[in-house]
Amino acid sequence: MHIGFLGLGNMGGPMARNLLKAGHTLTVFDPSPLATAALVELGARVASSPAEVARGGAAAIITMLPTAAHVKQVYLGQDGLLANIGQGVLLIDSSTIDPLSAREVAQAAAAQGNPMLDAPVSGGTGGAAAGTLTFMVGGTASAFDQAQPLLAAMGKNIVHCGDTGNGQVAKIANNMLLGISMVGVAEAMALGVSLGMDAKVLAGIINTSSGRCWSSEINNPFPGVLENAPASRGYSGGFGTDLMLKDLGLATEAARHAKQPVVLGAAAQQLYQTFSLQGHGGLDFSAIINLLRREA
Repeated sequence: MHIGFLGLGNMGGPMARNLLKAGHTLTVFDPSPLATAALVELGARVASSPAEVARGGAAAIITMLPTAAHVKQVYLGQDGLLANIGQGVLLIDSSTIDPLSAREVAQAAAAQGNPMLDAPVSGGTGGAAAGTLTFMVGGTASAFDQAQPLLAAMGKNIVHCGDTGNGQVAKIANNMLLGISMVGVAEAMALGVSLGMDAKVLAGIINTSSGRCWSSEINNPFPGVLENAPASRGYSGGFGTDLMLKDLGLATEAARHAKQPVVLGAAAQQLYQTFSLQGHGGLDFSAIINLLRREA
């Protein structure tokens, strides 16, 4: 299948590579020449603009963009996709944005005959490279069925979450919980060690007890507890603090529109905001423990 792909960053680049490996032909666009050059080496064709991608005859177009503003510009702008695309082209946006923006863009696409899915991902850069991402997909059942073979080339778990926007709902709810749980694990680890407990012993107890969670078991924030966790390599790599802050902001803003209280989510947002303002936005989000540890 001929596919358009826009946004070749840390996530989009590996996703596009997996589509090429699966035998699809790609027309790609990204403002970075370095990002597009890597795909050209694998056989992709480069477009000079979103409009050129739209006019290139692709049967489906996938986007992986930083923010809702970028998504709206790429889809709704004068030189964007919808102004230049033919009817019936399947649109898949894998960006993480707020549900209201996802629904706005999808409504505009549907009005001119283009089915659109919001399909944010979980699994990080490792999952993007390995093709094991989880896709949380919002949209019609028919569009979901149409997209499944494409998503299967990039991911392992593909879940239809319901109507348009629900993929984004699932993503921001999950990531809000992740941010909250990391703060909780960081507090517990910092407390235990400050009271004289060995960090590895404490983590072992937590991970075989009722406090066990992904943040304690897979990405423990205390240095030296897990050899392969970002905490044991200076908090480099992983999921950045500023990315977590962005997702918490999306969750709290969506909650404001829904008039739904997210007390712990808002508290976690403020902690990550403080940590980012201290200049640590590029560190893995587990580094939030350094906001709580006396030694740090």
